[in-house]
Amino acid sequence: MRALKNIDVAFVCMNLPYTMTPEEAADAVKAFHPKVVIPYHYGKSDLSAFQKGIAGTEIEVRLLEWYPKG
Repeated sequence: MRALKNIDVAFVCMNLPYTMTPEEAADAVKAFHPKVVIPYHYGKSDLSAFQKGIAGTEIEVRLLEWYPKG
């Protein structure tokens, strides 16, 4: 990921045990610094931990409603 340059939008998944923790996802995003990041496949992960991990980087986080409420 560190080799990626000039990324406008990145979709990043986080959901153990198959992908990354929110903290690992935040570190990965900081490695290539997209303009916008959209987390997906996060299940019940703590998205606030992801947001906190990239705070101050000027990366815009867009949260979409991937899961039905209920």
